[in-house]
Amino acid sequence: MKTKQIDFSKFSSMKLGRVCDVMIIESLSEIDSNRYLIGSCNNILMGDNPPPLMMLGKKFDYIKIEDNVLKIGAATPSGKVLSFCKKHNIANFEFISHLPGKVGGLLKMNAGLKEYEIFNNLISISTCQGIIQKDEIDYGYRFTNINSTILEATFHLNYGFDKSKVDIFKKMRANQPNTPSAGSCFKNPENDYAGRLIEAVGLKGFRVGEMEFSQKHANFLVNHGGGTFKDAIFLIKEAQRRVYEKFHISLKSEIIILESGELNPDS
Repeated sequence: MKTKQIDFSKFSSMKLGRVCDVMIIESLSEIDSNRYLIGSCNNILMGDNPPPLMMLGKKFDYIKIEDNVLKIGAATPSGKVLSFCKKHNIANFEFISHLPGKVGGLLKMNAGLKEYEIFNNLISISTCQGIIQKDEIDYGYRFTNINSTILEATFHLNYGFDKSKVDIFKKMRANQPNTPSAGSCFKNPENDYAGRLIEAVGLKGFRVGEMEFSQKHANFLVNHGGGTFKDAIFLIKEAQRRVYEKFHISLKSEIIILESGELNPDS
């Protein structure tokens, strides 16, 4: 078994967590159902006592055109996908330019910007339990019911890379803070915005220790350096409490909370 020590205070996008041993998966036989699969940790809040972890190795980092479709390994970074599509004039992946992470993680949460989602162009996924067609998956806004480890994804192949779309997506992200975060903290409720609700209950710019709901965009929980899991959880639950008390709306967490015994505070 190959393992790697990872310091999550440096590795995760929120720059929060401790040093952990992570199992590196190079073959299907090594996948351990008792371990939680991580990728780039761009939408993860790492706890003080996370569950056992594993990560796909380099064998699952690839892009190829085969039988007139695009096949991408689950460990392939989004930046690599964008570069490949730009080089080969492939369309419909321009939005990925501002979505950090690896393909497996992007698929797991159906990542996207507005109506542009990674599932829009998906044909099927390959998992340790076999191939699953798109129409067999229950998915929606930042949600899928995928419970098996994603190994590869197959996408429709269309040509015509549109540089102007990359510029549009860049502008769409211009209001987001550069301070370390895990992206949007909460999913937008139907016909509303989590950022608006958080601001309406007085939490925009609200800070506990080094963790804060950003003054630039209230739905971003940011770490000003040395933030703690305890303070992050307090802010998440405080936002949920205040928003529910004022609007009777339950904010659902978009970030994944990895802490033994701590479930995602979805209600």
